Amino acid sequence: MDAFARDLGWARLQMPLTRAGCEALPRLDGIRLACSMHLDLKMVLAVEALLEKGAEVFLTTCNPTTVRDEVVEWLRERGAQAHAWKNMSPESYAEAIERALAWGPTHLCEMGAEFSRALHSRANGSRVRGSLEATGSGIARLGALSPRYPVFNWDDLPIKEGLHNRWLVGLSTWQAFCERTRLTLHGKRVLVVGHGGVGQGVADVARAFGGTVEVAERDAARLLEARYAGWEAGPLTPERLARAEVIVTATGVTGVIGAEEVKHLRAGCFLLNVGHVADEIDVAALGLRRELIPHVEEARPHGRPLYLFAGGSMANLTAGWGDSLNAFDITLATMVAGLGFLFTEGERETPGLHPLPRSVWGPVAAAAAARRG
Repeated sequence: MDAFARDLGWARLQMPLTRAGCEALPRLDGIRLACSMHLDLKMVLAVEALLEKGAEVFLTTCNPTTVRDEVVEWLRERGAQAHAWKNMSPESYAEAIERALAWGPTHLCEMGAEFSRALHSRANGSRVRGSLEATGSGIARLGALSPRYPVFNWDDLPIKEGLHNRWLVGLSTWQAFCERTRLTLHGKRVLVVGHGGVGQGVADVARAFGGTVEVAERDAARLLEARYAGWEAGPLTPERLARAEVIVTATGVTGVIGAEEVKHLRAGCFLLNVGHVADEIDVAALGLRRELIPHVEEARPHGRPLYLFAGGSMANLTAGWGDSLNAFDITLATMVAGLGFLFTEGERETPGLHPLPRSVWGPVAAAAAARRG
């Protein structure tokens, strides 16, 4: 763990906003927080602070491919309970959700709303007094529920949607792709499926990295926005699929690349996903796969070679390190501020889905802006 401790020390040094937010948390005795999140190095600072302030914490992942086992071990040693490991099976993941809820949390910190979905599928009540949700996919799931406790949406904030989603996901995705494949996008035609905040950033950085970019979008307003941004854009047609040499999904839609779409892919096409979970590409439709180099697998579903990157899971965190420390400092400081609010005023809000108040995240934005002043 010496190397891990060294890397964690470097992260602490580079994340001053998070450190300040952690120090400002009140005592949290009596809080039982169940977390479903990406268990990577950057999350350690927040979880350590919660434990040090007296909270009890149960950890599982929101995506089995993004777990760093050394992170889980480190946090267990500091008092967290956890049921998570890298590439845990779907059955083990489902068990983790059940274990977390049986543990009796008073509050939830979610990326994907799996806890909330499980809780609302049963008639009996729970001790949960409030939740914080970080993802667009989670917000969509919550929209189909009638939450029995207040849930605060911090995905749509300017300093998350406007920074992390819009700029950092694309940058870290293509950095990971180029590093792992040892290729660049020069001379390659890139098809970005989805033109939300994440897709916009993915398209911009793909062009900056040398790709010729096309966008597929089915929502009329986003399609218009893509065309106004100068992209060649339209529906996800067989012709668009056949032209692409690299296809990246950024939709939040299950199976957006499925068996029918795979039929049209050209030989040598790369498939990757930047969505929160690993189901935007129907990996089963590719058939048998063999690893060529780490994070690159070959499949031949119709006799033509196709290359799957990062197992079809969240590319920037599965094959890379995700956001830079200094950029994620803003995101994590916002989450810490949101939790501090949730444990106090937030839990007294009416049940339902609510935006995280500007009074909570505004000071983080001001502090970040002042550091750049």
